[in-house]
Amino acid sequence: MVRGRLGGTGAPFNLGEMTLTRCALQLESGEVGHGYVQGRDKDKAQIAALVDALMQGPEASAVTSTILKPLELEMTAAKTVRAEKAAATKVDFFTMVRGEDT
Repeated sequence: MVRGRLGGTGAPFNLGEMTLTRCALQLESGEVGHGYVQGRDKDKAQIAALVDALMQGPEASAVTSTILKPLELEMTAAKTVRAEKAAATKVDFFTMVRGEDT
């Protein structure tokens, strides 16, 4: 069940249900990884579980530099583009003072 809040600060309410795919796997070296993704994409859930398992072993620094850092940079770039698009549509309202209101 997905929960929401009006205005981000209001009382929580049930918005609706969401499909979730879960994967749990164990590497030959013994590390266990778990992955959860929105929707029904089994491949994404398996990749998330694999990354989780690899982060628990000696490959953690390699996974960070080759997978996680590029994903972080991509997400930051997408967030920046989205913020720039939103800023371009921003409207500033102002009031001009009229002389007869004095």
